[in-house]
Amino acid sequence: MPTKKSNFTEDFREEAVRLALTSDQPHHDTALNLGVGKSTLSKWIRQYRHQIQPDKPRRDKDEELKRLRKENKILRAQRDLLKKAAAFFGPKMFYGKVDEVCSH
Repeated sequence: MPTKKSNFTEDFREEAVRLALTSDQPHHDTALNLGVGKSTLSKWIRQYRHQIQPDKPRRDKDEELKRLRKENKILRAQRDLLKKAAAFFGPKMFYGKVDEVCSH
């Protein structure tokens, strides 16, 4: 006996694929929760993968890389400043006791 073929909207399909790709659960669990077959969801993922997520991960990684490079530049500048201060004030300023520094 043939089964009834369900018609799902494009929005439903896209959201199902987005959910399957972003959730931590296996695709077969996502399919079960949505009431679609695992093979159907897999087919939708193949069809929509190139449309839904092509630039987002790349853009996120580029933004993260830019942020980390900026942070790295700031940290290097702070490190260099501390090195210069250590050379200028001497090791006692940074490694000596607080009483020795305050008593002078």
